[in-house]
Amino acid sequence: MTLHQIGPPDPARLSKHEGQHKYDHGHALILCGPPGHGGAARLAARAALRVGAGLVTLACPAAAIPENAARLDAVMLRAVDGGADLAQMLTDRRLNALCLGPGLGLGPVQAHLVAVALAAGRAVVVDADALTLIARSPDLAAGLHPGCILTPHTAEFARLFPDLAGAVGLAARADACRIAAGRARATVLLKGAETIVAGPDGSVAVHRATGARAAPWLATAGAGDVLAGLIAGLLARGFAPAEAAGTAVWLHVEAARVTGPGLIAEDLSEALPAVLRALLRQAETDSGSGVVTG
Repeated sequence: MTLHQIGPPDPARLSKHEGQHKYDHGHALILCGPPGHGGAARLAARAALRVGAGLVTLACPAAAIPENAARLDAVMLRAVDGGADLAQMLTDRRLNALCLGPGLGLGPVQAHLVAVALAAGRAVVVDADALTLIARSPDLAAGLHPGCILTPHTAEFARLFPDLAGAVGLAARADACRIAAGRARATVLLKGAETIVAGPDGSVAVHRATGARAAPWLATAGAGDVLAGLIAGLLARGFAPAEAAGTAVWLHVEAARVTGPGLIAEDLSEALPAVLRALLRQAETDSGSGVVTG
């Protein structure tokens, strides 16, 4: 098994150019839970917008619209109270990437939302509560497809793939992740200081947030929700699943390193413009042309 290293992304893939408009960069849909549980989805939505998705909509129960409207501006809102509402919304093919899980909830209504989202065949980030629902339901797990990215931490991975849990050491964890991705027919991003991204095609890559790239400040509530949003935003922009996952992991860690000690999850999206500017400046320096467009 060849274990590729995830390094800085290609700035050209993250740039925007004169003559483009918002729909050239996709429309991400973030599903949100009931009133009082919207913070995680709002973090994901803001991250998707910051990483360059042309539009981002947060879909939440009608009762949660006032709460979310008070906290969001550029992110749009739609009322979705069940699977039928979501199915109707997804008739708009411009909604090309979904994020399921952050603060979503674990009831039958939420399970139906996940089933509808998976059946739509869009690029999908499956995170947090959506991972728990899939771990509980073989029927939901059967709906996974190659456009999906599962983003478990170690405990979630153990619930999803109990026979693969407990691997010790990078090589063993990477092999377990590779097997899991093949079984799920989806990309699996196993979070940790050494984050592993495995595709259903057998590809495996690792990002090491260790040594000079250590970012221990990411051990804070909401950081994973931001990562899910970054992936969703990149999927909306047309990145392939494994590319979106690897790019998001690198940007996530770099934003944490820019912020440093005292980081809270809200800081990550705010640090992203500086990270992107640095990438573009480096590309200008390397090319000597000075024409890379942000």
